[in-house]
Parts: sequence; C-alpha cells; structure tokens
Amino acid sequence: MSNSEDFNALIDVIKAIPENQIRIPAIPVNAYVQEAEDLYHWCKDDAAELAKGGITAEMIEELPVRTGACREAQSLWFKDQHTSKEAKKLWDEQSPSAYDLRDQLLHDFRYAFRDNTQLLGRVSEVADGTGHADMIQDLNDLAVLGRENPDPLAAINFDVTQLDTAAQTADAMAELLAQSNGDQQEGNPAKIIRDRTYTHLKQLVDDIRACGKYVFWKKPDRLVGYESQYYKKHR
Repeated sequence: MSNSEDFNALIDVIKAIPENQIRIPAIPVNAYVQEAEDLYHWCKDDAAELAKGGITAEMIEELPVRTGACREAQSLWFKDQHTSKEAKKLWDEQSPSAYDLRDQLLHDFRYAFRDNTQLLGRVSEVADGTGHADMIQDLNDLAVLGRENPDPLAAINFDVTQLDTAAQTADAMAELLAQSNGDQQEGNPAKIIRDRTYTHLKQLVDDIRACGKYVFWKKPDRLVGYESQYYKKHR
C-alpha cells in the first residue's frame, strides 16, 4: 500500500491512543522511520527466532504499515508548517496596509461623526484595544458602522467603497492570521496526529527491538540490527 493508504487504514487506531501514552519524537522522525524500515527488512530473516520471544509474523508485517502511516503523518505536518510559514510571510507583507486602513477609517469617522456623541462613542469603542485580532475586528466593525450611517460620511465625500474594502480585508487577514499561527498554537492538529502515529510505530519498534536483543544477546552479528544506529552515532 501507499503511505496515504497505510495512514488511512490506521487512522482510527491512531486517534484512539490515550493522550497519556503519546510520545514526542526524540530523534528526527525521518531518521526514525528509516530505521523502522531497516528493522523490518532485518527482522524478516529472524522471524523464526523472534517468534520464540513473542514476536509473530503478523507483527513483523504490521511494521511497514505503521512506518508508512508515520511517514505520511510527518509529510502532512510538514505541509501544515510550510503553509503557516507562507501565511506568516504574507501577513508581514499585508498587515501594515490593513493597519493603515483601520487608522484612516477611524480618522474619517471621528471627523464625520464629530457632532454625534453616540456615534463618536461607538468609534471610541472600536478604537479601544490592541493586537492583530483586535485590528481585524476593528475593520469589520467600522464597515458595519459606516454602512449603518451613510449620511454623515457622504457629507465629507467619504469613499464608501472603503467600507467593502475594510470588510474584505478583515476576512482575508483573519484567515492569514489563523494560518500563520497554526504551527504556534497549542494542540496543532497535524502535529498531534504525527505524534500519535509516531507513538503507534514506536510501540511496535520497541517490542521488536527488545525481543531481538533478548534472543540474540550472544549473537552480535544479529544483535546489531536491533540497535538504533542514530543513537549509536550521536551518543
């Protein structure tokens, strides 16, 4: 099966892993997945001996399925991270203009509504607050306020198309902000699934390695295949 098919075949099992059992990768996932693939090809030759320690042929054949699922989950998280980085770049490029539009609308509204205490109060409420999310909400609120009170704006020759621009900018910037914050938010869905899939793979890898080390403790030529070469290299 392909990696995506492996992933889809195991997704229900992966999602059912209790949170207190989820493990965070201690080494790069791509390196771990490669070691799991190497382990599969190594341990197939030892199937008869491993069976004596409780590792069945079915467990061995399950290894490439879990490996494929983990590789797919890693790719999906990488894609999610890449999307977040691109969105962050676009946010950095476009947000100054959004802030300028918000400030210009506040300036125009304060002048247009200068003789109306109630409307000025609403403008002040909109202006209160800081931060990116607040700016986005301000643009939407100003678009609504302007549409509800067109006459004072017409009196100062205000360009009403700016109201549509404000609403559209609010929608676009809200989406960009959500995407750019995606890899920073606690509980990122793609990362959680990646960690769950890694945990599912690690459980089987650990079992096979433990059995291999038990069975071949006096056969170093076979024992070596059940040790992490990454850890040995970076120890």
